[in-house]
Amino acid sequence: MSAKHFITDPNHLVRTALEACTRTNPSLAVDLDNKVVYRKPSQQSTVSIVSGGGSGHEPSFASFVGDGLLAGAVAGTIFASPAAEQVRRAILDRVDRKKGVLVVVMNYTGDVLNFGMAVEKARASGIEVEMVIVGDDAGVGRERGGKVGRRGIAGTVLVQKAAGALAARGASLKDVHRIAQLTAENVVSIGASLSHVHVPGRDLPSANDEDLKIDEVEIGMGIHNEEGSEKMTSDLPGMVNTMLAHMLDSQDKDRAFLSVRRNDETVLLVNNLGGVSPLEMGGIANEVIEQLGSVWGVKPVRVLSGTYMTSLNGLGFSISLLRLVDTGLDVSMLDLLDAPAEATGWSASISAKTWGNGSESTTWETTSETVEAKPSNFEMDPTLAKKALIRGLDRLIAAEPDVTRYDTIVGDGDCGIGLKRGADGILKQLNKTSKQPSDVALFLDKITQVVETNMDGTSGALYAIFLNALAHGFRLQSPSSPTQVTPQIWAQALQTSLEALSRYTPAKPGDRTLIDALHPFVETLSRTGNVKSAVEAADAGAKGTKGMKASLGRTVYVGGEGWQGVPDPGAYGLSEFLMGLGEGLG
Repeated sequence: MSAKHFITDPNHLVRTALEACTRTNPSLAVDLDNKVVYRKPSQQSTVSIVSGGGSGHEPSFASFVGDGLLAGAVAGTIFASPAAEQVRRAILDRVDRKKGVLVVVMNYTGDVLNFGMAVEKARASGIEVEMVIVGDDAGVGRERGGKVGRRGIAGTVLVQKAAGALAARGASLKDVHRIAQLTAENVVSIGASLSHVHVPGRDLPSANDEDLKIDEVEIGMGIHNEEGSEKMTSDLPGMVNTMLAHMLDSQDKDRAFLSVRRNDETVLLVNNLGGVSPLEMGGIANEVIEQLGSVWGVKPVRVLSGTYMTSLNGLGFSISLLRLVDTGLDVSMLDLLDAPAEATGWSASISAKTWGNGSESTTWETTSETVEAKPSNFEMDPTLAKKALIRGLDRLIAAEPDVTRYDTIVGDGDCGIGLKRGADGILKQLNKTSKQPSDVALFLDKITQVVETNMDGTSGALYAIFLNALAHGFRLQSPSSPTQVTPQIWAQALQTSLEALSRYTPAKPGDRTLIDALHPFVETLSRTGNVKSAVEAADAGAKGTKGMKASLGRTVYVGGEGWQGVPDPGAYGLSEFLMGLGEGLG
């Protein structure tokens, strides 16, 4: 678990986070004494939706306060329920009571008791108030849940959204309460996490504190570090398969809380527990959607993916599925979820109109014609070229761990992987067909296509520019009839490509880049026509970057020590390839 925080005082953290809500949404106000964020009074009176719970689940719940969602949210300390008096103050003093108040809470003992006590006090004061308790977590089965029942997790936000949208339409408390309860009864969720979380202000974890192993995931872990239903070692597809089975398997009598048939309309919520990168969340959401369709025959009519209810910086996610059912009103459950909400925490930027667009087309009509590559009329032995290239690529792949290690010290650690990805792609291309083009430019075109497709980052761009220019260099010298290529012709084409590269990068020898290996190779080959001498010059150039201060690339601004003792990773990788190439040419 990560135990580093920018703000370590938990009380200061909660108070300042609540203050921030009013600074990012000017329609809100905050009662810091009672830790209540609420909507400022407006002319139109509606049923007020009040929710809350322990802090640490943001944007739930304070950032869901806003027109079309919550009227007020009450915060406890981190992972602890607010006191009943805080909730009572929110109901009595901070929200519109004229049309009644609906309280929505998650099924945790502290929340149920404290919010329930406040509801009873409000009723005793003559306020019309109802309460809905959400328990959507399929990680807790019937046997284990016992009389307490299931915990409330991210599916709660769908209940709040439906209730808030209906209230905004001017509906009665009776209808808002009924639809909120109906939504709660038709949502099921489950979470999974790779690690427990550290609460700011608590003791730092010791080496003996139990946490998940590096390859372990906990299914059903609660949003307060509560124990899950099981620990397993699995990849993402296996993990999602288990989670969806807990949610949807009608044969699991301990967990068959909701029956979802293939023709049912559903809404999917894939929720970030706080510490998963948006990149990974995209991959997770895609896996969930794929398995829902292929395994369960469920195709959601709406998909929400993002951060809705967290467990601080929890390295996990949860899945919620809402079955859409008839509301008995002139507005559907889907309409309520699609309705706009002026709350910073609610993220659903795709309109109902866009979701309803039935177009299946995913590509524009192609109008451009493919340009046929022009030969250079310089011939080579394709068998020898393939043999030499394979030798160079094999040597580069073998050097990848060293390249990665060097780049971890001086850069961001991706150089070796990028070079290996390109090398693997070229090897695959070479082995795909036994016959390679004998024309040098056409042969280079094949290699360049692989580099452009398989290699990204700075190295990929540099190599793609260089190889395109190299093929162009041969075509510039093209004879009228097929002619055997010579080292001198190679040298001239290489000079052309080196000049082209200089138009896109200011790198020169001495800047600690791959140019420190490439430039001496080209210059020596041009001067001597000897491949072996050119390879030796490239090797010497790469080794010469050890201790050289960088003036280009990430090494310029990446801190840390150790760069003096390693060569430039790009130059080293290129020299290894060229040495293998030279060996292959004999």
